[in-house]
Amino acid sequence: MSVLTDWGRRWRYRRAPPGPLRDYLASPLPSPRADYRTVDYLAVDLETTGLNPRQDAILSVGYVALQGVEIDLASARHHLVCVDRAIPEASAVIHQITDDQAASGKPLPEVLAELLAALAGRVLIAHHAAIELGFLSAACKRLWGQGMVARVIDTQLLARRTLERRQLPYKPADLRLHALASRYNLPRHSAHNALSDALAAAELFLAQAAYRDEGRGLRLSDFLY
Repeated sequence: MSVLTDWGRRWRYRRAPPGPLRDYLASPLPSPRADYRTVDYLAVDLETTGLNPRQDAILSVGYVALQGVEIDLASARHHLVCVDRAIPEASAVIHQITDDQAASGKPLPEVLAELLAALAGRVLIAHHAAIELGFLSAACKRLWGQGMVARVIDTQLLARRTLERRQLPYKPADLRLHALASRYNLPRHSAHNALSDALAAAELFLAQAAYRDEGRGLRLSDFLY
């Protein structure tokens, strides 16, 4: 997946086959010059069988929408995805999704179609966004012939920028989602559940934005990936 410009969105829209990806690309995205408080977002998290989009599978998808600086809990969704392979034991230990649970999940095209509809016209928020970007793009390419593009905010990247700007030492573990949530005194959520992690990323972004804003009225571009 690549970061979306409006020209790139229109170019891809014209070349996309009919379907959920083309419908997604039909919606203009918020201007990077917009006040970030007026923008709509979608916080997204995936659980997968591994870290390689070319060979690993998406097991679950969780997301929740934000309208400006308010989280819309009524929009929260969590879907298990049906996979056609055994789940590696090491992976199952982390996300607690068993083969039987995965077998009862929804087909990936159905889940992605719903996700794309929810993301249309919004900015994607994710923690360590390269994972979500890689898997979503690879899945869209397999299903609809081209990768997905989006405007993206990576809460892990924002945290690293803040620490480096303040010249504070940190370890890789300090940049994990739940370590950062504790740093900002945010609620604790269950780890390695797609919906819980999406909600934690949404809360973390709002805390990071409020910390950086301090009444200055920052633009969306100040946070983009």
